[in-house]
Amino acid sequence: MNFPDYFADADSNFNDSEYVIFGIPYDKTSSFRLGANLAPDKIRFSSWNFETYNLKNKVDFKDIKVHDFGNILLKKNSSNEVINKVKTYTLSLLKNKKFPIALGGDHSITAGIIQAFSDEIAVLSLDAHLDYRDIYENEKYNHACVIRRISEKINIDNIAILGIRSAEKREFLEAKKDKLFWVDSYDIHKNGIKQALKKIKNKFKDKKIYLTLDIDVLDPSFASGTSTPEPFGISPFDILECIEFFSQDIIGFDVMEVCPPYDHGETAILAARFVKTVIEETWLKKYMD
Repeated sequence: MNFPDYFADADSNFNDSEYVIFGIPYDKTSSFRLGANLAPDKIRFSSWNFETYNLKNKVDFKDIKVHDFGNILLKKNSSNEVINKVKTYTLSLLKNKKFPIALGGDHSITAGIIQAFSDEIAVLSLDAHLDYRDIYENEKYNHACVIRRISEKINIDNIAILGIRSAEKREFLEAKKDKLFWVDSYDIHKNGIKQALKKIKNKFKDKKIYLTLDIDVLDPSFASGTSTPEPFGISPFDILECIEFFSQDIIGFDVMEVCPPYDHGETAILAARFVKTVIEETWLKKYMD
């Protein structure tokens, strides 16, 4: 069956829209599985699976003005050029007072998005990996370096990672020395997601938050179609609670590292649902509370 090539019901024009979805079909820094460049279009296709009405929060997506820009055109761009293109486009959205929603692509992309924001915001990363290497495979803008690059823009005190369970030893020791804050998946399993979210809220206070979701934060039993799967992850309900908990503070969102060749579409379906949930919950907090 054929569906439109834009995200379901994201059919408002740019000027009228509050939220703008854009894709970055880029995975040149992926180090295990290639295919995340296919994710933006696969996520869009998957979005047509859902009803517009959300039974849980009672929001009808059709009531929200959402525009899908399409994909940022990337041909043989270097990683620096990709980061600059993403930064430039995100800046244009912020200048027009749009809420950016990015579909990746590998996680290196998020560094470019964050460069467009004020350095006064906080960044919450949901990720299986620490991503704090200074350089990986001779590349500074690598998916394994994204938190290090973000920490060069945002004070490290305003960065938190939720759900990690993997890091290289030197990277781990450097992150501890630099006082990078995280709550690992083992702690979440033992003490629950609510306690983890309260720790992060206590750290961020009332700061506005950019939420970046590397889909590999989920256990592979939920999301096997990802570039670097890591066992013992969190659940979709944990992510749902996170979105709801911080919904009044979130000012931008991305979902990265969906890798469609490695499952039957289940991971892209989850990613599409998280996109809809972020839009619904932030809109709900703005207009209904």
